[in-house]
Amino acid sequence: MENILKENERIDDLEYKGLKIIQNKDGFCFGMDSVLLSDFAKNMKKEAKVLDLGTGTGIIPILLCGKTNLKEVIGVEVQEEVAQMASRSIKLNNLENRFKIINENIINLTKIYKKQTFDVIVTNPPYKKKDTGIINENEKKILSRHEITATLEDFIKVSKDLLKDKGEFYMVHRPERLVDILNLMRTYRIEPKILRFVCPKQNKEPNLILIKGVKNAKPFLKIEKNLYVYKDDGKYTDEILKIYNKNKKV
Repeated sequence: MENILKENERIDDLEYKGLKIIQNKDGFCFGMDSVLLSDFAKNMKKEAKVLDLGTGTGIIPILLCGKTNLKEVIGVEVQEEVAQMASRSIKLNNLENRFKIINENIINLTKIYKKQTFDVIVTNPPYKKKDTGIINENEKKILSRHEITATLEDFIKVSKDLLKDKGEFYMVHRPERLVDILNLMRTYRIEPKILRFVCPKQNKEPNLILIKGVKNAKPFLKIEKNLYVYKDDGKYTDEILKIYNKNKKV
C-alpha cells in the first residue's frame, strides 16, 4: 500500500470496519468535528444520494460509507492536491462504486448538477470568516479554516439548490456562528430541526455545534442534550468512546 503515498503522506487506520485514510502531515488533517458529524448524520435516509461540500481528505464520506447504507456520496474539494489524495483513499478502501471526488469550488456546483439532485448534504465548512483571526498557516490550512473560496452563505445556498424537497442537511460549526447559521438556513428554506452542542467537559462552554435541517420543512427545533467529550479525569466519555468505536485513539 505504501506505493500510493506521496512525500509527507501517511496512512491512518480509522479503526472502523477496516477503513483507512491518507493524510499529509503538513496539510489539514481531519479532527473530531468530522468524526462527530459523520456519527450525527448516520441516521440519514436509506439508499441516499449524498453530497459532501468541502470534503477535504474525504473523511466524512469514508466514515459514512461504513456507518450507513448510502447509495452514492460525492465529495467536493476545491484544492486539487487534496482532492487527489482523497481519490487515492477511495481506491485504498475499495469504495469506487460508492464514493466519488470532484475537484471544484462548491459555488460552481449548480452548473454541474441539476437542482434537487441530492437526498442529503453534509458539510464541515471553514469556520472563520475571511481576514479574521491569526493567519500564520500554510495555504492548505488557510483554505480549510477560512472562508476564502466560499462563504457560509454559499454553502447553505448551494445546499438549498441541490437538495431535494424534504432533503436533509447536516453541518458541524462553531457556536459563535449559530445566529448566522440559523438566519441563513431560514433564508434559504432549510428549516433547522435538530441542534446539539458539543462541550469539552461538564461546566465548560460548547466549542462545536451539530445541526440538522430539512428543506421546506415546517418549523420545529429540537435541542438535544449536550455531548461531552471528556470526563473530569481527562478520559473520553462513554459516548465519545462509542462514536470512536470504543478503542479509537484521537
